[in-house]
Amino acid sequence: MAAAPGMPTWERKARILLVVLGLVLSVYALHVELSRERDPEYRAMCDLGESVSCSKVFTSRWGRGFGLVQLFLPKDSVLNQPNSVLGILFYSLQMGLGLSLSKKAALALVLSSWVSVAGSIYLASILAFVLGDFCMVCVSTYIINFALLYTNLKRRKAIDGMKEKTG
Repeated sequence: MAAAPGMPTWERKARILLVVLGLVLSVYALHVELSRERDPEYRAMCDLGESVSCSKVFTSRWGRGFGLVQLFLPKDSVLNQPNSVLGILFYSLQMGLGLSLSKKAALALVLSSWVSVAGSIYLASILAFVLGDFCMVCVSTYIINFALLYTNLKRRKAIDGMKEKTG
């Protein structure tokens, strides 16, 4: 399917690539967390050492509900989902809304991207200053979230320009 007139030609390909990568990383993170919960001796491919361990991060307090949900609800609450589940929902939303050329969808894409970037900055600070760990999967999703924000800002500008030309 060709890009809509007025849309950056790279936008659709970039969105698909970023969303697919985000989904793959989120599903992998969920797999690692669930495997580690079943078997505490499980060693993920991304566990390279004591201070380079994604499973340590995913199974930490901050690996579910950003470490914030359990402050208000029981730890086993249905609302206290792994961050990877939130990632799967976010990347699915990015793909779904990316199919629309409406101004409202473009605004929702930008707003949800800003939320994801804020979450990425928060979790990166937890990673560096609280856990003292390096998580390749986490850092990769942070980069994807920043790239999606850039893509969505460009998309919104293009859609605003298209709408102004058509009246």
